[in-house]
Amino acid sequence: MDLTEARRTWLEHGFVVLPAYLRPEDLKPAVAHLYQLFPTAEGYHDGTDPRSGRFVEDQFAGIDLFPFRSVEFSLLAVHDRLVRLAEALLDDQDIRISSAETWGKYTGAVDYEQDMHRDYLGHTLLVPSDDPRFRQAEIFVLLNDVPDELGTTHLISRTRTADVPGKPNWIPREDRPDRDPAGFDARRGRPRLYDSEVSGAGPAGTVIAWEIGTFHRGTNLRMPRGARFTMHINFRSARIDWGQRVGWATLAHDPGWYEFVHQATPRQLALFGFPPPGHPFWTSTTLTGIAQRYPHLDLTPWRTALGGQPVDLRSG
Repeated sequence: MDLTEARRTWLEHGFVVLPAYLRPEDLKPAVAHLYQLFPTAEGYHDGTDPRSGRFVEDQFAGIDLFPFRSVEFSLLAVHDRLVRLAEALLDDQDIRISSAETWGKYTGAVDYEQDMHRDYLGHTLLVPSDDPRFRQAEIFVLLNDVPDELGTTHLISRTRTADVPGKPNWIPREDRPDRDPAGFDARRGRPRLYDSEVSGAGPAGTVIAWEIGTFHRGTNLRMPRGARFTMHINFRSARIDWGQRVGWATLAHDPGWYEFVHQATPRQLALFGFPPPGHPFWTSTTLTGIAQRYPHLDLTPWRTALGGQPVDLRSG
């Protein structure tokens, strides 16, 4: 499936599944460091990895946030193939990353089964839009082979949920009369909706891209001694100020952020709001400061755009 067809499918159904979209060579640098972030399946199930206890707290306990402990993982989040996919889906070259996460799950650790839901409550101040200009893209990368028995994401075409308003946001399979009186949790189940769900199972490198208004759910891992590892990157148009899931400045003094910046390209940094070369923010003064804050960042593109002015590293 080419990117034009992927966008068409994404617009019509609210999601698209791209098997093995990332190639083995794309994944290799990050996956080689996977167990810096998570226990192996054997280490978890045999109880030999001291980090194993973390994953039994709740279903979200296995999430790590960008910047990751491995810079190779941080660089995978801004891989050119993922950025080009996001640009195609959003039909916009000026995009931002609103969050990036990795997630490790293990068979039997907790109950990972979820009700059908949308993610808009945690991704926007507003509600999902029918206008393609204001949609936001969630890109979900399978880092290992994930058959359905390893708890893949299930999704519902938006053609089947056009009748669902902003509330409820969670829809169970069966009736649950004791649900949230505020109305975000539906009390009446819709089993026929679940009958039409589509599995996002696939080999390593598969990408599942959906929009924040698309109903989907996580499922339980059933494979004995299984483990599932994924990366989630959320993209938005730069114009969508109401879709800032994470404020990156709060993380910009993290050691992992400095390591990422020192290896990132201007295009990759722009995804986080870093002004590109030629932006009026850049002057000899600000370049001097950036050279001090990020001493291993190659500032050649910014200097060239400014007219080749040298950066004075002696001040301060």
